[in-house]
This record gives sequence, C-alpha cells and structure tokens, in this order.
Amino acid sequence: MKHQEAAAPEEPDAAGPVPEAPGPVPEAAGPVPEVSEPEADDVRASLARRRRILIWVVAGAVALTGAGVVLATTIRSPAQVAADAAPPPASVLADRVERRVLTSSVVVRGTVAAEQSLTVSPGAGAAAAAGTGGKPVVTRINKQPGAAVQAGDVLVEVSGRPVFALAGALPVYRDLKPGATGKDVGQLQEGLKALGHATGKDPAGTYGAGTKAAVTALYAALGYTPRPADPGDAEKLQAAEDAADTAQRGVTTAKSALAKAKAGGGADTAEAQQQLTFAQQDLAKATTRLESARAAAGPMVPADELVFVKGFPARVDAVKAAVGETVPDGLLTLSAGAPVIRASLPAHQKDLVKAGMKVEVLSEATGLTATGTVASVATAPTPASAGAAPGGGPGSGGSGAGAGSGTGENAAAQDPGGYALTVTPGQTLDARLSGQGVRLTVTAASSGEPVLVVPLSAVSAGADGRTTVTVLGKDPAAADARRRVEVRAGMSADGMVQVEPVGGAALADGDRVLVAQAKP
Repeated sequence: MKHQEAAAPEEPDAAGPVPEAPGPVPEAAGPVPEVSEPEADDVRASLARRRRILIWVVAGAVALTGAGVVLATTIRSPAQVAADAAPPPASVLADRVERRVLTSSVVVRGTVAAEQSLTVSPGAGAAAAAGTGGKPVVTRINKQPGAAVQAGDVLVEVSGRPVFALAGALPVYRDLKPGATGKDVGQLQEGLKALGHATGKDPAGTYGAGTKAAVTALYAALGYTPRPADPGDAEKLQAAEDAADTAQRGVTTAKSALAKAKAGGGADTAEAQQQLTFAQQDLAKATTRLESARAAAGPMVPADELVFVKGFPARVDAVKAAVGETVPDGLLTLSAGAPVIRASLPAHQKDLVKAGMKVEVLSEATGLTATGTVASVATAPTPASAGAAPGGGPGSGGSGAGAGSGTGENAAAQDPGGYALTVTPGQTLDARLSGQGVRLTVTAASSGEPVLVVPLSAVSAGADGRTTVTVLGKDPAAADARRRVEVRAGMSADGMVQVEPVGGAALADGDRVLVAQAKP
C-alpha cells in the first residue's frame, strides 16, 4: 500500500504581494469557557510581577556596565604607569635667520604745533597815550579766534591804539624810538620795507629820518597817528631851534664888529676877533643840540603796539576779553611759523637721538603718516611746570604786546626730567594733524644695507670666547642634526642682532636657529 506524502505549503514569494489578512476566525466547535473575576486578578498580578523583575534586571545590567568602565579606567598595567611617570620630551623654541636692514629706533609721543606760540599782553602805554589813565580797555577786536593774520594786520585796538603784526624772529622787548640802534630796529626796517614803506638812506639797524618817515606812512595806512617818542619833543625841538637861531645871530653880530674894528685900524680888532670866535663856538653847540633834538623827535613804535611774528599767515588761537572790558594778562594768543612736532625724551634715551636723524610720523587717530628730521634735542631737562601755562616759553613775562613770544615749547607738556625734542616735517603736514598727538619713530642707527640678523637669545658665547649660533635640522628635536656656526656679532636693535659667519661657515637666510630649549 503506497503512502502519499503531503505536499508542503508553498512559501509566499518575498517579492510577491503581501497575503491578505485572514478572514474571521471560525468559532470553536464548542462554546468558550468564561473566566471568573478572581482568575483575571491573578493574571494581572502575574504580569505586574514580571514587569518588576524585568526592570530590576535592566538596572542591574546598567550598574554592572558602569562598574566595568570605572574599573577599566583605574586599573593600569605597570608599563602604562611607567609611561605616565616619564618626563615629557624637551621642547625647542626656534626662529628664522633673516636678511634685512637692521635699524635701532626710539619711539616717543609728540604733538603737532606751530613753530611759534606767543601771547599778546598790551600794557598801560595805550591808556596813557590816550590820556585816559588807569587800566587799558579793549575798544575793538579786529581778529577773532581762528582768523588768519597777515603782515601789517591790526589784531586788536586797546584804548584807541592799534596792536599790529610785522615779520620778525626777535621778540619785542622795548619801545623803538628815533635814534635807537640794534637788530630789533633792523627787523622793524625789514618789516616796513615788506609793506612798501622805504626807510631811505638809514643804515640797517639805525632808526633815522628814513625810518621815521616809513613809520609815519605805516600808521597812516592803518588809519592812526603815530605816538611821539617824547610828548615834550615839540617843546624841546622848538627850544633847540631858538637857541640855534640866537647863536647864529651872535655870530653875525660878531662878524660885523670885527669888520668895523679892522676898518678903523683901532686896538679893538683883537677883542672883536675873540668875540667872533666865542659866537662861532656857541653856534656849533647850538647846532649840535638842534640836530640831536631833531634826531630824537618823531614817531616811535611802542612795544605794546607791535608784535613780531616768525612767519605768515599766523593764526589767532584765543581772545580773552570782549570790547569794553579791561585788558587781561594774555589778551591774545597767536601761533605762527611752519608746523613742527614737539616731544619729550626720557633721560635714558636722550643720548640716542641727535639732530639730523630721520623720523617717521604716524597719527593713530587719522592714519596719516609723514616723515621728518630731528631739528634739536635740549641739553637740559624741562620741568613739567615750565610748559604748563601758555606763554611759558622763553621770553615770557612783561606787559608788552610781544611779551610771551616764545618758540611754542609749551605746546606739549614736558615730563619731569624730559628733554625737549623738536622735529621738522619733511613736507607740508595735513591740516588735520594740527594740535594732534602723533607717534614718532626716530631711526637712531641703521645697518645701511641688508644683513643677516637673528634674535639676541640665539647667540651664545662659549668659554673659549667664540660666539656661535646653533642651526637646527629638519627635525628641531633631533640633536644629532644640529650644527654650531661661529659668527661675529654686529649692531643690535629691537631684540635682534647682526651676525656674520666666521671662517666660511654656512649660514643663510631662512635657516632655523635654536633660540631656547626648555628641559623638564
């Protein structure tokens, strides 16, 4: 009897369609037994116990994993312990050999200011000339702060008298009167000529008739009458002229008497001759006095009406009073001349900077740059108080219009013990730099041409007196790849030193040299 094997059910093709969900489950042949309520509670309690057991199992697994990690990090092998205790490898600090121009620089702060800063303080002379007495009063302000000033301009009027400016480097320190001589007189004459008022045949530096005429012409052009050198000049001159006339008549009378005596042939001829001689001597004295009176008489230029300014255009920086007010000390402040840069050198840098050295100028605020030259370095320190107040420069003090004429050294306050440094710009400075602080880099020394330079710390001196540098190999840490090169050191600046290989040793731009090696 043959047994027929049952065919296995075909597995659905994975790529085929998903079989449809089976239809409704046919009911059991018999009825489903009902579960009582106590039995359902037992089932639920059993499921809850199983969940709790699962949670504890998971928690235990996590705890065991953490403990394993902690043990793995704390338990180390003897080899690992020895490796961790070993010192770190020595670190190497290297730098590159460069070929460049080596310069030694001094860097200081400076201020751009006018070449000359002066204070105008008219005294009581104007009030006395006006006959008002008392203190001088401002009667007109011709130039407000910020206004440009040219030669021959009237700056201000005090008690009806002008205060005007002329070109000149010397400050005004006295009244310039007829008969006076000196460099300040020559300066006045040059200022008059520059305005078209010739001084005639007067020698340079002598206030003569030609200068008097030029002064009279200047005042007339300004709209004023010049002040006489002496209010009593007219009376003195008249008296001298009368004395000369009287002496001249005496000579004439003596000559007539001598002529009559000679004609009569009498003994009075000798006496008449003596009288004529006396009369001629009196005339000579009277003539000399008249010439002196005439030379001394005439217009003068009072010190409180004139301001000598180094260069034009100048500028009015400040006016301290209004019309109708009493003239204060320092009525006007002027700045004049080409802009310069003033700074203060510390004592330890003073000997490094000399006149003629090149200077680089930088304004950090504007980014503007310029070049210049050291014009001067003071030989004595300037105390801070010397530059604290305007007009505190050389020549300050006094009550004349030119009092306080200085060199502008008060433009930048000097540090205690500082040495005043003046820099002349190589070109016209940008107007935005006026009054601004700038950084000055003074080239104190230079190699002149590119040279090999290394950091100062890369050069070492041995017991044998040789100076060397250590050139590193491709691997800076490889001690066997290093080589020592003997060098001759030159100038040093900014932490670098010029070096020159000795004996044909090889040292080139780009080589790496040992600067320092830190050992554990």
